[in-house]
Amino acid sequence: MFFPISDDDRRLVRPAYVTWALVALNIAAFVYQMSHEEFTYGYAAVPREITTGEDIQQSTPLQIGPGKPVMIPQAPGPVPIQLTLLTSLFLHGGFMHLAGNMLFLWIFGDNVEHRFGSLRFLGFYLASGVAASLAQIALDPGSYIPTLGASGAISGVLGAYLVLYPHNRVHAILFVFVVSLPAYAVIGMWAVTQVINGYGAMFVSQQMGGVAYAAHIGGFAAGLMAGWFVRRRLPEEPQSPFLALMQNDPRLRPR
Repeated sequence: MFFPISDDDRRLVRPAYVTWALVALNIAAFVYQMSHEEFTYGYAAVPREITTGEDIQQSTPLQIGPGKPVMIPQAPGPVPIQLTLLTSLFLHGGFMHLAGNMLFLWIFGDNVEHRFGSLRFLGFYLASGVAASLAQIALDPGSYIPTLGASGAISGVLGAYLVLYPHNRVHAILFVFVVSLPAYAVIGMWAVTQVINGYGAMFVSQQMGGVAYAAHIGGFAAGLMAGWFVRRRLPEEPQSPFLALMQNDPRLRPR
C-alpha cells in the first residue's frame, strides 16, 4: 500500500481558489449522484455515443465477466453528446473513487494552479480531462460502458507537477510508515504502474469495464506537454518575503 498524503512546498503565494472549487464541485456532484442514478448515466461519456453521435436511450445488455449479461442503464442526454466529455469529469463511480481523486487534486493541484495561474489552470484541467477521455475512446470506440471520473484530468495535473516541481518532497504512506520522497519518484512510480496495468488491460475485453488506464496515460501525457510549455514560457512568480522568512526559520515552518 502506497499513497501520498501531502507535499512540502512553501513557495505558494496565493490561495488555490480553482483547486478548492473543483474539489467542492466534485463532492457536490457525487452527493447528488447518490440518489439520482439517471443523473449519472445522463452526464457520463459513452464512447459509442461520442463516436457515432447518437444518443443511446435504452439499457444495453453487456457481458461483464462470467454468467448472464447485465443491463447497463442509459438515460436520454440532457446535454449535447460532445459536452459529456466535460460533464463526465465531475462524476464518480463510488466513494473511494471520489476520495482518491480528490486527495491527489488537493495535494498536487494547488502547486500547478500557482504556476499556471488560476484561469489557465482551469482551462488546462478541463482540457486534460477531455484529452484523457478521447484517449480511452480511441482505445475502444464502440464501448457502451459509460466513462466517468476526474482521474484523467488529475493525471494531467500529475504530469504538469512532475515537470514543474520534480524535486518537491512528497510525504506518503508506505504500508504503516510515512516516507518522504522527491516528486519525480512518487509520480514516476505512479506512471510506471499505469503503463504496466494499461498494457495488461489490453488483453482483457474492454467491455468488462474496470479502470480506464488509457485515460490516465492520455491525461498524463497532456500534462507533461502543458507543463513543459509553461516552464519554458511563463516565469515563476517570486516568493513572498514573509514566506521566505518562514522557510528559513525552522521555528516558523507552516504545516
